[in-house]
Amino acid sequence: MNTKQAYNEWAAQYDTNLNKTRDLEARVLRSTLEPLNFSTVLEIGSGTGKNTSWLIGKAEHVTAVDLSEEMQALAREKVKSAGVRWVLADITKDWGFVEREYDLVTFSLVLEHIEQLGAIFRKTAAALKPGGHVYIGELHPFKQYTGSKARFETAEGLTVVDCFNHHVSDFTHLSREYGLMPVLVNEHFDEDDRAGIPRILTVLLKKV
Repeated sequence: MNTKQAYNEWAAQYDTNLNKTRDLEARVLRSTLEPLNFSTVLEIGSGTGKNTSWLIGKAEHVTAVDLSEEMQALAREKVKSAGVRWVLADITKDWGFVEREYDLVTFSLVLEHIEQLGAIFRKTAAALKPGGHVYIGELHPFKQYTGSKARFETAEGLTVVDCFNHHVSDFTHLSREYGLMPVLVNEHFDEDDRAGIPRILTVLLKKV
């Protein structure tokens, strides 16, 4: 199922369903970004606001971008802050929502739904201040290799969202191509059990 349609359908149960990927990514975003100082944030894939509320607690402004009207409607109810600007947009198209250079750009469980990442990295670099950071939190490629994808249950059965495999080297090679230097590449495991397959990959980049 295409991404916009799927997340519109998923929205009503997204915050309440058991979802280890959602919950672990939220925790690692906070632990990864807590040491950084940032005032302006471009949040790509703001969803129901699970990370928006934390980001606006550290920043003065967050531009929160999502593809799904239903997900964003829930986020607007959850996050009441004049510092957040809500944007509905398809990031594979023009980034007309960029109105400034940002200290931080975040991607949370987004890039698995994008087939070609080159243009995304190019637009991200253009939206960043020199010295600004990019945070990427994704379902780990090792999970993807086993067939794991974003999915949810409905009365009609299992719905699987369109996903594309990206390797760790895809992120690091593209970042260097567009002047974004890797600062941190980390893997995160269920229950911190490092004997298992990592669930989340995080990549922190810095614009040089």
